[in-house]
Amino acid sequence: MTCTLHVAWDDGLTSYNFGPEHPLAPIRVELTIALARALGVLDAEGVAVVAPALATDAELSYIHDSDYIEAVRQASRADSIPGAGRYGLGTPDDPIFAGMHEASALVAGATLAAARAMWSGQAEHGANIAGGLHHAMRDHASGFCIYNDPAIAISWLLAQGAEAIAYIDIDVHHGDGVQAAFYDDPRVLTISLHESPRTLFPGTGRPSETGGPAADGSAVNVALPAGTRDAGWLRAFHAVVPPLVRAFQPQVLVSQHGCDTHWMDPLANLELTIDAQRAAHAAIHALAHEIADGRWLLTGGGGYEVVQVVPRTWTHLLAEAAGRPVDPAIATPPQWRDYVASRTGAAAPAFMTEQGPAAFPRFEDGHDPGEPVDQAIMATRNAVFPLHGLVP
Repeated sequence: MTCTLHVAWDDGLTSYNFGPEHPLAPIRVELTIALARALGVLDAEGVAVVAPALATDAELSYIHDSDYIEAVRQASRADSIPGAGRYGLGTPDDPIFAGMHEASALVAGATLAAARAMWSGQAEHGANIAGGLHHAMRDHASGFCIYNDPAIAISWLLAQGAEAIAYIDIDVHHGDGVQAAFYDDPRVLTISLHESPRTLFPGTGRPSETGGPAADGSAVNVALPAGTRDAGWLRAFHAVVPPLVRAFQPQVLVSQHGCDTHWMDPLANLELTIDAQRAAHAAIHALAHEIADGRWLLTGGGGYEVVQVVPRTWTHLLAEAAGRPVDPAIATPPQWRDYVASRTGAAAPAFMTEQGPAAFPRFEDGHDPGEPVDQAIMATRNAVFPLHGLVP
């Protein structure tokens, strides 16, 4: 099944740069675009690569307070500003850099551009792999995130008349900023699969977080134990996400595809392969067509193994969204491997995945109450399934 895809991309997106020692290295998106181009993903029929504009203050204000936006703008022009700490700026996670407002607004603008293309019908799917900055809050930066582009795009879609939106977050870290933005809004279902808050930032995302008084059941959290591998993660995904999305019946599917669930990622403790991540991309894509008439807005997110993991995973994501999945058994293009070596001095991966089976036992076929992954699944299902008319 081929699809039409709007990819919001400009080299300026690599200007979102906290410095050479920061984990969120912009080269990860540079190498992704280079790999996708080398494989012909971005040249495929139906794929449009379009430079986005910066989000305006009015657009940023869908989510963020005006005084916070102004603080980011002022910090962009100086090494520091009075009171930066209360805005979460100037910290090790979110250091101030020249042009920070413009770089962050471009990320938000790219996700908005992808959302516009999708919502208008110009393309079935819209993508911003530089986006997915899901930790930013209404009035402060957090976790490498200045402006919360997925939340801004969701809010914009609601303003255009969307009545039901499902947000699926598969980053290893809880999608706390998006959850917070819509915690009391029954029009938005947020589902986050992440490493347990007992062992990982931001320390939130427990199954008991189910939404505010006006929207109980609108927040869904699957908190998986450290060490979870492909089979357990995919088992959890399929035990929770498809039933809830089908029950909710969204008009639009928005997804964040952080790939820091990978076993090589230096900042977290799950142990997925690219093959499991690729399977998740395909499952979300299928849900978009099954439930939301193909309306799918997708972003990148976390991912800190910038050579071995991020480019391959997100190239698979873009290819999946174009309806032309890349054969996982093929070799990476030699010209891309040369480019990686010249840009990083590192040896690029030889093949497009680790060639794992991405297989899992279905939860519906039986579960073990003593198994940690099954305990996590049951905690989530018990917390939210009855609120959607589903049997845990």
